[in-house]
Amino acid sequence: MINATKKWIFLKISGAILIPLMLWFIINLSIIYDQEYSNVVIFFTNTKSKFLFSIFIINAYFFSALSISEVFEDYIANDKIKNVANMLLYVSAVAIPVITIILISWL
Repeated sequence: MINATKKWIFLKISGAILIPLMLWFIINLSIIYDQEYSNVVIFFTNTKSKFLFSIFIINAYFFSALSISEVFEDYIANDKIKNVANMLLYVSAVAIPVITIILISWL
């Protein structure tokens, strides 16, 4: 299978998974928005919320990294700059969700 086809399939699958997770997060964010700090901590210490939020963050960064890498492919002509930009993008797309999940698990 061609690499571009794999990226396209991963974009479509991750986008489809992201829709219900984003709806879940928006609904819960609107519920806890005006709550006390303790209620927000209770929400994020709930095992189900931790799991769903972790999946949401991982999927969101995966989707955004694939989308932004396509922009790099289209608009950066220099291969060295394109490769460095993609490498930095993928490192940040792994590091930021991992740091976020570690910090949430400490709650």
